[in-house]
Amino acid sequence: MSQGKIRSIHVLALAVVTIALGSLALSAAAQTERTGRQVPAVTHNTWTSGAAMPTAIKFPAGMGVIKGEIYVVGGSTATAVIADTQIYNPVANTWSTGTALPAATFDGASAVVKNVLYVFGGLTSGITYTNAVWAYNLKTNTWSAKSAMPTARASTAAVVEKNIVYVIGGNGTTGLRLTTVESYNPATNTWTEEAPLLVGKSEPSVGLVGTTIVAADGYNAASGDNGDNEGYSVSTNSWKSLTADPMGRNAACTGSTGGQLYVAGGSNSGDAPQSVTESFRLSKNKWTTLAAIPQAVIAPGSAVNKGVLYCFGGGDDGRPNQGNVYSNVQIYQP
Repeated sequence: MSQGKIRSIHVLALAVVTIALGSLALSAAAQTERTGRQVPAVTHNTWTSGAAMPTAIKFPAGMGVIKGEIYVVGGSTATAVIADTQIYNPVANTWSTGTALPAATFDGASAVVKNVLYVFGGLTSGITYTNAVWAYNLKTNTWSAKSAMPTARASTAAVVEKNIVYVIGGNGTTGLRLTTVESYNPATNTWTEEAPLLVGKSEPSVGLVGTTIVAADGYNAASGDNGDNEGYSVSTNSWKSLTADPMGRNAACTGSTGGQLYVAGGSNSGDAPQSVTESFRLSKNKWTTLAAIPQAVIAPGSAVNKGVLYCFGGGDDGRPNQGNVYSNVQIYQP
């Protein structure tokens, strides 16, 4: 090949690279122009803080993400059980007030299906368990009562799989930690009893990983805080044992994203707040220790939005209306 042809090829290749880099620069500039700010780079396995909650709470009645905003419903303050709905906007880092829950409630479970937030059970006082189900409709900005949960309970957790809500474990009127699993179909407003947990537990760390519902940790009357870990298959309606959490705990900040269940803080061995953060990867059946949550905490609210874990409030005591209650928002980027 002649030297002239080689030079021509080099010039052409350089032009192509220049055009590509120019397109990337224009794309970044256009994005900056649209949003009015430069998009920051993501730093993984790190914690940051959000704007403080208007009202400090622990043991919320429910949590959920609706159209990019995070709803924190009810909960226990340092002195009372409340019905307030506090709404956090992660983009603006601001808070607003929503329609209050019809009944002051704490320590319930919740899930969002088709932009409707459902709150299941909880406690309306320190000793009164409820099986009430409330649904919040953003379009009408109202709460409505739905078919009651078959088992009145608190300290439970809920997960959505294919628009069906599974309410798992908890503590009931008998005082025993429950193996109860009941599913709710919002489309028909009906309940179905499902296969029970292998180990009864309250305040478990629960999330959907792929098509498997993972229920780790929790408190059991026989073994106390423990790392028992189980996986539920909706297709076979069955549970199987998984690798236990090395840090047995209950009432942690928890959520699933990117094929992993994340667990931060919680209570271990005598209501001591913890700062340990871990993730469980189902595909490897393995736990990994991550950057510790800055404020050791018990019973915060939990939500995952756009792959980021948010931990709202919580306290340093595992009992309602006891100890310090926090208003901080701790945000984990996996």
